[in-house]
Amino acid sequence: MFFGSRKGSGHNLGQDKVISMDRFRSGCSLSPIRQAEAYWTALRQGEDVPHRSQIDPRGLENILSQTFVLERIAPGIARFRLAGQKLNEMAGMEVRGMPLTAFFTPAARKQVSAALEHMFDTPSIVELTLSSVATRNHPAQEARILMLPLRSDLGDVSRALGVFVSEGNPTKTSQRFDVVATDLRQVSSIPKTQKSPKPTNKVNAGFAEVQARFGDERTVMDEARELAKKSRETMDMARQTLDEISEPSANPKTDRAPHLRLVVSRD
Repeated sequence: MFFGSRKGSGHNLGQDKVISMDRFRSGCSLSPIRQAEAYWTALRQGEDVPHRSQIDPRGLENILSQTFVLERIAPGIARFRLAGQKLNEMAGMEVRGMPLTAFFTPAARKQVSAALEHMFDTPSIVELTLSSVATRNHPAQEARILMLPLRSDLGDVSRALGVFVSEGNPTKTSQRFDVVATDLRQVSSIPKTQKSPKPTNKVNAGFAEVQARFGDERTVMDEARELAKKSRETMDMARQTLDEISEPSANPKTDRAPHLRLVVSRD
């Protein structure tokens, strides 16, 4: 499309440029991707990843045909739990239960598996730029996939909300895609079981004084028991002293002065 008049009219002044309108084609609109990401972001609580149970189809009503939900079933493998009509048209069949890698060529499946692992383990937002395999009658077409991590009912990151944007399927046959570019954006996530550490005051060795440790505080009962124990010990010591000073003799007769005894024999 040309903007401005012909040369020599005096009104073109640098405006006689050809502008490609391919990036503005309605079929490649990125608005469904941005809408899904905004909806996912609104569900986040702080920096945590939303749960699968928080997804309400009414919040994605106008892009449901392009939306899907993935479930992680093995390292690098995720299958479709739910899929919109747009994905069924691209595959030429019902895709629910199929792995996501079924949409890709064998050469691209390793890239997709690596992106899935990064999304679930980090977790991260994954955006893939795709290109369909060209045929004799149909040139290659561009497509986009956005995948947003979700938590399952058990709390682990093993689900994903996705959006698929393409120009359609003019061949009415199963489409396979190559990965042109991969965009990974890490999500800051704090597990609910992990609590934020309480702020602590660090001691500066150059200025802080050495703090003395205080022992356990004594109760009134402890003090009363100690006083009673000391009183018993004092009374026992006094009683023992009196017994040593004035101990009575066991046999009073043995305390008399010794005397002589005269024995008379008449024989």
